[in-house]
Amino acid sequence: MGAPCLDLAAYDGPRPQAPRPPRPTQKIPTAETGATVLDSFIAGLPKAELHVHHVGSASPRIVAELAARHPDSPVPKDPEALKEFFTFRDFAHFIDVYLSVVDLVRDAEDVRLLTYEVARDMARQNIRYAELTLTPYSSVRRGIPDLAFMEAVEDARTAAESELGVTLRWCFDIPGEAGLEAAEETARLAVDVGADGLVSFGLGGPEIGVPRPQFKPYFDKARAAGLHSVPHAGETTGPQTIWDAIRELGAERIGHGTSAARDPELLAYLAENRIALEVCPTSNIATRAVATMEEHPLKDFVAAGVPVTVNSDDPPMFGTDLNHEYAVATRLLDLDEAGVAGLAKNAVEASFLDAAGKARLTGEIDDYLAAWPR
Repeated sequence: MGAPCLDLAAYDGPRPQAPRPPRPTQKIPTAETGATVLDSFIAGLPKAELHVHHVGSASPRIVAELAARHPDSPVPKDPEALKEFFTFRDFAHFIDVYLSVVDLVRDAEDVRLLTYEVARDMARQNIRYAELTLTPYSSVRRGIPDLAFMEAVEDARTAAESELGVTLRWCFDIPGEAGLEAAEETARLAVDVGADGLVSFGLGGPEIGVPRPQFKPYFDKARAAGLHSVPHAGETTGPQTIWDAIRELGAERIGHGTSAARDPELLAYLAENRIALEVCPTSNIATRAVATMEEHPLKDFVAAGVPVTVNSDDPPMFGTDLNHEYAVATRLLDLDEAGVAGLAKNAVEASFLDAAGKARLTGEIDDYLAAWPR
């Protein structure tokens, strides 16, 4: 909230089962900022992101600008007031807030502006490639013509690659709370209308009361058209939801998958079949899917050999970004620079980037690590 892959078991770095004292690189502050050397390493590291939502990536500045353009919205116009607005009581409250921001995107100009500005924020973090989750149903239902929506995101995608050096691809996801009507429309938009950057088909929104099997016909249609299956599952429900996503929806990656840690058989299946989990630590705490960061199951996934990628989900809403999520994962897994680079390569391998693109970005990561001063 919101493929085969290299996993951390393949690198020679430290394991979460055997905690060690913090390395010196994690304790040496850089000049003036107070950031650690590992923070600096993360900031410059070329990265890919696989679980990040379009509207959920709107910065406070952009949200405030959109709110000012649409004064009937309850969303605050002041970027400072947005901080309190984005404090969530629980997952249901998060959905309510999220949908109020969705309502700010009302025409193709809003769509294009939002998409390009999201890419600009990614460029500042050295994100080279991202699979951005779009929910076109929400925009089309609000009156944006489907072709105008596609043209807006594609224009932003082309500009982002040429002007910012960020390659974007799309996941069209079903807003699960809107039911089968939304599923049918999302499948139509994905298969019958489509967009050049579209690579995958997803399912987001609340899980409680929204069983995964009912969406099988729509995933079947999308998969038959060549799209990859990447539903959310097991974020606020148990492991059975993840099994349903795999068995009924043909999931190649799982969005969140937090509850997988409670099912050893499921962990073994994910590891054996190289089904990656799109892990979003700060999001899981913000939505109360996990009680505390110390209890986050990321280290359990790695210990079981499950492929994992690190992601920001809805970054401004959760007061985070991908660099911060890497720093969180670094602490949870007790990683050094090589381990952090391994996480970055996980995301590349789990992505739906073509082989040449994967080789190019993996090479950038390796070159960056090799050039980093020891």
